[in-house]
Amino acid sequence: MEIILHLGAHRTASTSLQHYLRRNAGVLGRGGIEVWEPRKTRDGLLSGVMPEPGLRDAAGQLSRARGRIALHLHKAEAAGMAVLLVSDENMLGAPRRNLRDGALYAGAGLRMARFAEAFGGRVSRVVLSVRGLDSYWASVLAYSVLRGHRIPLAAQIAALASSPRSWRDVITDLACALPGADIIVLTHEESASRPAHRLAVMTGRPEAEMPRTHARDWLNRAPMLGDLRRAVAARGGDPARLGEGEDDARWQPFTRAQSAALSEGYADDLFWLRAGADGLATLFEETGPAKAGTHPPAGQTTRGHRNGIEERRLA
Repeated sequence: MEIILHLGAHRTASTSLQHYLRRNAGVLGRGGIEVWEPRKTRDGLLSGVMPEPGLRDAAGQLSRARGRIALHLHKAEAAGMAVLLVSDENMLGAPRRNLRDGALYAGAGLRMARFAEAFGGRVSRVVLSVRGLDSYWASVLAYSVLRGHRIPLAAQIAALASSPRSWRDVITDLACALPGADIIVLTHEESASRPAHRLAVMTGRPEAEMPRTHARDWLNRAPMLGDLRRAVAARGGDPARLGEGEDDARWQPFTRAQSAALSEGYADDLFWLRAGADGLATLFEETGPAKAGTHPPAGQTTRGHRNGIEERRLA
């Protein structure tokens, strides 16, 4: 059974994808694809992979988690599943931690090394969605303010805009933590509203075989400026600190210069990915994989192309 980890990232329509996967679980199961999404992974299944306060030390917690996961893997294999897709963006980290660190998933390498061990070294593919850094941070900040956190100070926003850590660093950390896994990268801008397309790329199956039910549902979008103003005012804050703009517009916390710097960093990341990412990852775009010479995973054979995406069927 092939094990695929979908890591999000946050604010890249991961909730919408998980909703699509959950609502189509029966159809996917009959096709040999089992899905573990947050309603399963956050119900104790992955507890202990990342150490928690308690009686056992970190090694003991990881050992118990590895045994628990192994039992569930055996059950899926016994049911005839050919693919297990685990989709939970919290495996990668947490947005609030990103804001505290002022950096993009600074602990990704250590976290994913523990998840690699928890799955017994059997992870064959890791899938990550990346997004323009200005819109990623703006979405994270907007969602944070909506949930009750303070409007960030200008110094915090400036620190985010000047942070040297980018998606390239995150991907490099993933490659170090899971050296035997293929790393697939999708862009939020191109694939966010296309869950069937994303699932096809993740599993290496033809997009035509992916279910279409709930493929247009979009959940957990970032709040508009009016929503943020009302939320801040309701808790006694000053909505004027959010700046100018229509209520139905997106909040833009960065200056034009800061947005330009973040956009330039994202452009550098995409250039690196399109140039082959030093052999660490494959960027899938509408025209197909950007890295030349990619090979299908073990147990699969290439069957052709459709909609510009390399298709693979289980052998």
